[in-house]
Amino acid sequence: MTTYIPHLTLPSAVFANPAASVLLPVVLGSAVGYASRPTKSQKHYLALKQPPYRPHPEVFGPAWAVFYSLMGYSAYRAYSQLSPLQSPANIKAIKHGATLYTIQLGLNLIWMPLFFVAKRPIEATADIVTLTGVVGYLAYVWGKVDAVAGWALAPYLGWLTFATYLSAGTGYLNNWNFADKEIDSPPSSKSKDTLYVDEE
Repeated sequence: MTTYIPHLTLPSAVFANPAASVLLPVVLGSAVGYASRPTKSQKHYLALKQPPYRPHPEVFGPAWAVFYSLMGYSAYRAYSQLSPLQSPANIKAIKHGATLYTIQLGLNLIWMPLFFVAKRPIEATADIVTLTGVVGYLAYVWGKVDAVAGWALAPYLGWLTFATYLSAGTGYLNNWNFADKEIDSPPSSKSKDTLYVDEE
C-alpha cells in the first residue's frame, strides 16, 4: 500500500477547503492546457494520424473542466472524513490517498507538455498508463472510506482509459515518432470524421 509522504503531498489546507480543493486542479489544468494546447502548434497537430472515435477538439476543454472539478471534490470529500472518531485504518487510507492524489495530479499535468510540446509519444503514453493505474487505486483507497469520494473519480477514470487509447493509438499510427510531422495548411478535402487527421 502506498505510504503517506508529506513532502510529496499537497498541504492539508488545500484538501480541507472545498473551494481550494476544487479550484486548484481546474486552474492548474487550464493553465497547462492553455500553454501547451494543440493550436499553439497546429501544423504539427494536424499532421498527426489519429485513431478512430477521437472527439472533436472543442469537447476536451469542457470535459476536462468537469473532470478536474470532480477530482477536487473527491479530494475534499475524502479529506473531510478525517476525524478522531475514524478508525486508524481509515485515517491512514485518507492520508495515503492524499499522496496518491498529488502524484496523479502531477502525472496529469505533464501529459500535454510531453505529447504536444516535447513530441514524445512513448513517454506521454507511459505517463497516462501510470496515471490511469494511480487514479484507479486512488478511487479504491478513498472509496473504502467514503463511497462518494470514490465514485466521484469514476468519470475521470473512464476518460483516462479512453485517453490512453487515443495516446497509444496516435503514437502507433505515427510510428511513435512525431518529429518533422508538419503540414503547411489544414487538410482540405476531409470528411467530418477525419477533419483533424491527415492520413496520407
